[in-house]
Amino acid sequence: MSEGRSLRLLGLHGYRQSERRFRQRTGALRKALRGRAELVAVSAPHAVPGGGEDDDGGDPPRGWWFSGPGTFEAGEVAAAPEGLEESLSAVAAALAEHGPFDGLLGFSQGAALAAMVCALRARGDPRFPVAFAILVAGFASRAPAHGHFYREPIALPTLHVVGDADAVIAASLSRELAQHFVEPVVLTHPGGHFIPAAAPQKKAYLDFLDSF
Repeated sequence: MSEGRSLRLLGLHGYRQSERRFRQRTGALRKALRGRAELVAVSAPHAVPGGGEDDDGGDPPRGWWFSGPGTFEAGEVAAAPEGLEESLSAVAAALAEHGPFDGLLGFSQGAALAAMVCALRARGDPRFPVAFAILVAGFASRAPAHGHFYREPIALPTLHVVGDADAVIAASLSRELAQHFVEPVVLTHPGGHFIPAAAPQKKAYLDFLDSF
């Protein structure tokens, strides 16, 4: 990457979030990356049925795919997952329309999706011209239909951020995802299900981004 240019990251939010909510919850991260990387988020294509307690009416929660009819559970071995292809197309469209982007930053279900994008990129899929990914609270999909993403080691640089106290996506699931990558960098923090941006994590993000 050219010297002095700020990197651009496409942000993929978690299940039941949206581009706006993701932006609201990543203020500390964006401040930590200021001058080094710009984070641009995109909303998932699927509205989550039934809204939710934090639904303000104008910004319904969204998801990247469903493990059951209108529902999602990270640990579910979904026999008929729905919606992933539309989400891959949405990411490809965002990369094309709002790019160029250097890498991805995904959180929770968005990190799981970003890992799938990495697998396709590593196989040469031209829709996803990214060089690396930061995966926060990620996991590998249990759906057999998604198993092909993990059949071979994914040769794309990744930073995996793991919360030891994460009660939504267990740390073991995030570490398991990291094992599907070639030479993953793993950053552990003592917190829960959020994107950490305190001094130790800021240093790890910047050290990783300095490679690009």
